[in-house]
Amino acid sequence: MNKKLQLFGIIFLLLGTIIWSCSKEKDNRIIVAADGSGDYATVQAAINAVPSSSKETTVIYIKSGVYKEKVVVPADKQNIHFIGEDAKNTIITWDDYSGKGDINTFTSYTLKIMGNHILMENLTIENSEGLRGQAVALDVEGDQCMFKNCRIVGNQDTLYAAGDNARQYFKHCHIEGTTDFIFGSSTAVFQECDILCKKQSFITAARTPQGQPFGYVFMNCKIEAAPSIGQVFLARPWRAYANVVFMNCQLGGFIRPEGWSNWHDTDRYKTAFYAEYHNTGAGADTTQRVSWSHQLTNEQAQKYTVENILGLNRWKLK
Repeated sequence: MNKKLQLFGIIFLLLGTIIWSCSKEKDNRIIVAADGSGDYATVQAAINAVPSSSKETTVIYIKSGVYKEKVVVPADKQNIHFIGEDAKNTIITWDDYSGKGDINTFTSYTLKIMGNHILMENLTIENSEGLRGQAVALDVEGDQCMFKNCRIVGNQDTLYAAGDNARQYFKHCHIEGTTDFIFGSSTAVFQECDILCKKQSFITAARTPQGQPFGYVFMNCKIEAAPSIGQVFLARPWRAYANVVFMNCQLGGFIRPEGWSNWHDTDRYKTAFYAEYHNTGAGADTTQRVSWSHQLTNEQAQKYTVENILGLNRWKLK
C-alpha cells in the first residue's frame, strides 16, 4: 500500500510540474493582432506588458498587419523574442523625419531598442517618410540583439546600429536606403543580407569608438542597386576610427572604383580601417581602390568569424 501511495505521489508531482511548466510557458507568450483578436492590438502595448528586468524569455507573436506606431523597447525590457507572422506582411511603420517639428535624426526612429537580449524575426520595420530628411527606421542600441529574416526599409539613415560596445547580428535581412543608411557605433555583423542602394551616395557611415576591435562586418552579402543607380561608395567615416569590412560579398558594378570616401577630405582616413576580402562581382575590382584601404590577408581574415566578433556562442538568445 505504501509503495502505491509513493507511486501516486510521484505521478502527482510530475503532473503538477508539467501543468506548471505549460502554464508558465503560456504566461510568457503574448499575441499582438491589429484586428483585436490577440492579447493586444499594438506592439507597444505588448512590450509594456513584459515584466521589467525579466530573466525569462517573453515571446511576442505579431500577426500579419500594418502597425502604424512609434515603438520603444526600454532598457529594462530584456529577453524578448519578437516573431512576425510574415516578414513582408507584418509591418511596423512610422513617418517621422529630421526637421519635422522638433524631430531630429535620433528621435526620428520607427522602432528604438534599448534593452539587451532582443531577438526579432519575420518583420518589416519601416520609416515611410520620403526624401525630406534623415529618417531612421530601426534604432538599435542594446547589446546581444539579433535580427533574422527582417526587412529594414527607409531612405537616409535607415538603420542606426549604435551603442558603444553593443553587439548586433543581422542574418538573412533586407536593408535598403539612400545615404548613410547603415550608420552608428556598434559592433555589427551582417550575414547573408541583401543591401539595396537607392541613390548614388554612401552605404555606411560608422563611428566606431577608438579601441573597439570590430565595427561593421558584411559577410556573404549581396550589395545591389535600384535601376539606373551608379557611383555608390561602400562607406565614409562618420568619425575618425570608423571600421568597416566587406568579405565574400557580391558587389555590383555601381560601386565606385575607389570604393571608399574620406568625408570631405578630412584626416579621418589616417585612422579609419576599411577593408575587403574575396568579394566578387563587377564592383569588386580593387585595382583602383584608395591607397589607404586594405585587402585582408588569409591570416587576417581568419579572425573574422561571427563567434569571434560577437561572442555569439555565449549569447542568451534562443
